[in-house]
Amino acid sequence: MARFFVPASLLKQSECILTGDNAAHAKVMRLRAGDNITLCDGEGHECTAQITAVSGGAYSLQLGETKESSSEPFCRASVYMAYAKSDKIDHVVQKATELGAAQIVLFPSERCVSRPDAKSLKNKLERWQHIALSAAEQSGRGCIPQVLTCESYEEALTRAAQADTFFFFYENERQRSIGAILQDEKPRTLSLMSGPEGGFESSEVEQAFAAGAHVCTLGPRILRCETAPLCALSVCMFALGEYD
Repeated sequence: MARFFVPASLLKQSECILTGDNAAHAKVMRLRAGDNITLCDGEGHECTAQITAVSGGAYSLQLGETKESSSEPFCRASVYMAYAKSDKIDHVVQKATELGAAQIVLFPSERCVSRPDAKSLKNKLERWQHIALSAAEQSGRGCIPQVLTCESYEEALTRAAQADTFFFFYENERQRSIGAILQDEKPRTLSLMSGPEGGFESSEVEQAFAAGAHVCTLGPRILRCETAPLCALSVCMFALGEYD
């Protein structure tokens, strides 16, 4: 069933009209009177609506009962990714949304090749947020992940450390693993931090230890910077029972 994200106020009504980009999307999908769609407020609430009429590019809807979305994970996972080339971030934002991430947070680190300036970052953030919106619609999410940035590595560490469990992935770690730690912990909030193309500096790893992170391995192979966060998120979701 087609899914559309709308303002929360619309879900409180018995009837509403779908306009703008949503109406244009409905037209592309060739939706007609009598078709059912899902309306979602992007905050975990949704309802089924029936198209009652189509006129002048607008879709009149009859709304059903609002309920909690059943597609959102129990654990709120935030993916922290060091800046990389834009196309790599595009990929991670899209796939992390599909896998259930609540946030994607981008930050600078010592070995980052890409360091967007404030002007270009504004446009990039708008694009990344739109990618998250489209991926949330396609994958049936009840929430749209936020795409955020931190001005410094230290700020990212401080923010990530606020989660119940904070994983920091380092290619030279060989002992600690996600599965071993999640056997004993069932977090409601989770932070997953991975590095740029060149990995983390040893001093950055020490800072992560000091911030209370679980410094972990993602296996014996070296993963690309766009692969590591998606691998980590998938493993965590599996370990927490989200694929059962």
